[in-house]
Amino acid sequence: MRQQKQVSGALNALRFLGPGLLVTVGFIDPGNWASNVAAGSEFGYQLLWVVTLSTIMLILLQHNAAHLGIVTGNCLAESATQHLPRWVSRPALGSAVLAAVATAFAEILGGAIALQMLFHIPLKFGATLTTLVVAGLLLCNSYQRLEKIIVGFVSLIGLAFLFELTLIDTQWVTAAKGWVTPDLPAGSILIVMSVLGAVVMPHNLFLHSEVIQNRQWNSQGEGAIISHLRFEWLDTLFSMIVGWMINSAMILLAAATFFQQKIKVASLEQAEEMLHPLLGHSGAVAATVFAIALLCAGLSASLTAGMAGGSIFAGLFSRNYDIRKPLSKIGVGITLGVALLAVMFVTNSFTALILSQVLLSIQLPITIVLQIYLTSSRRVMGTHANTAYGKLWLWLVAAIVIALNMILLWKAITG
Repeated sequence: MRQQKQVSGALNALRFLGPGLLVTVGFIDPGNWASNVAAGSEFGYQLLWVVTLSTIMLILLQHNAAHLGIVTGNCLAESATQHLPRWVSRPALGSAVLAAVATAFAEILGGAIALQMLFHIPLKFGATLTTLVVAGLLLCNSYQRLEKIIVGFVSLIGLAFLFELTLIDTQWVTAAKGWVTPDLPAGSILIVMSVLGAVVMPHNLFLHSEVIQNRQWNSQGEGAIISHLRFEWLDTLFSMIVGWMINSAMILLAAATFFQQKIKVASLEQAEEMLHPLLGHSGAVAATVFAIALLCAGLSASLTAGMAGGSIFAGLFSRNYDIRKPLSKIGVGITLGVALLAVMFVTNSFTALILSQVLLSIQLPITIVLQIYLTSSRRVMGTHANTAYGKLWLWLVAAIVIALNMILLWKAITG
């Protein structure tokens, strides 16, 4: 009987997997690829700790965002509109829409780069094709269908990097130290900020609360809320660890190949081409797998960026995301359309990808402070408001992000 209950509990927990993996796609996107390849090729294993720190912060923040959706039945954007004065909520959510656009820019550009690698399609045409495919999927699919598609993409990306790791000689002892030992090598602050912005992405916090609130678990009573909070924590923890593994694998690959050969990578196309001679007979296969995984990342992350943009825009008008409704369609259109327009003016795709992640990092404090304020408010959350202990950890995360942004600003000013 006890064994049957354990099996039943495990199967029940599996039913809740999905929202977290949907969010995971956002931080294994092409912007992450550029940031991680730059980190590994320039600094070897030294910046692995940034992925670890970012993932720990992300687990706390994503669980907190999902907490809001489960308890209130509203997403982060709706809650901000309903509980804050317009002079606060409108600029905050407006900056979040811009963050979603910056994210979609990186995803569409990454998809276009992958199409160029695989089929020699011109970058601008590939970006247009990627945008049309993503827009079609968003307009024609429900959450449940999109979850399955995106989970499939995540699985392919994970398998691709597992395969890549079998082809390289990784210094695991050095890597283990890198994961847990903070270090800021000279000239690394921009890359550190880029990796941070690429992992702890503001649009993902809005997306997670939206996907959760869409299920309206709050309407099932207090017992259901408590149960769903417990299972959601498992979903978030599992999904973020998957993301940590894939992001780490990107840095390991770059460190073991490019850094060891003292090659500074200036583009993802260059990274793919260099795998050929560096890995010998396995290079051609590795390069193809690299490009296919990048295409999967670009498509899946573009989907989540479009959903996030639509959700934030609808939230400005106290509406939830529903692709059948005009506000959500307009939000998705703005996110993907402006992002595609920006891609048309790109001259250096690798630098553009990294800078897009830095922009996310700069906007991130606004979203984090907004989220902590709402989830700490008893007026919003009732008895499920953040505890004093929970607020301490969340404000610590906010302080770290703000401090890193101040360092970046100081470096920019002083040169």
